[in-house]
Amino acid sequence: MMEFENEVEKILIKKEQIEQKTKELGEIISRDYAEKELILIGILKGCVVFLSDLMRNISIHCTIDFMDVSSYGASTTTSGAVRILKDLDDNIEGKHVLIVEDIIDTGTTLKYLIQYLSNRKPLSIKTVALFDKPSRRVSEIRADYVGFEIPNEFIIGYGLDFDEKYRNLPYVGVLKKEFYSNE
Repeated sequence: MMEFENEVEKILIKKEQIEQKTKELGEIISRDYAEKELILIGILKGCVVFLSDLMRNISIHCTIDFMDVSSYGASTTTSGAVRILKDLDDNIEGKHVLIVEDIIDTGTTLKYLIQYLSNRKPLSIKTVALFDKPSRRVSEIRADYVGFEIPNEFIIGYGLDFDEKYRNLPYVGVLKKEFYSNE
């Protein structure tokens, strides 16, 4: 047990469920992109755990690159302003792009990224998110591949954080309100 697990109100999605869903997504993506040049673009930092597990379940050649994009900071809600802190290292022109997100919340960041990357002339841009919170959506956007639809609760673990903490939990839990709220 990790020393901070008492800060978790409840476990929402168990490690084994995440492993199974990641395997299923990898198989579907492998089938859909068979014989295509695929680049996985991970959106830092939350995607790291999911991207690592997902790419081990993809059975075709793929490359990876990363972007660091901010719209939250140390807050629990998006500011609505998307800032690119780290851009791609690779050229995506003529490639099939799959944006790998940990979670889609308001959709603001993902909508911005799709528009931003479209200008670089990839053959296609699709998205995969392990977690989707459609009740918070403000931008009309849907991921092409989704692991779990989740309720409007503040979740942590498996790469998801609050103020850079809790990413190393092997499951997804709901953070107790007293640890993120000043109310």
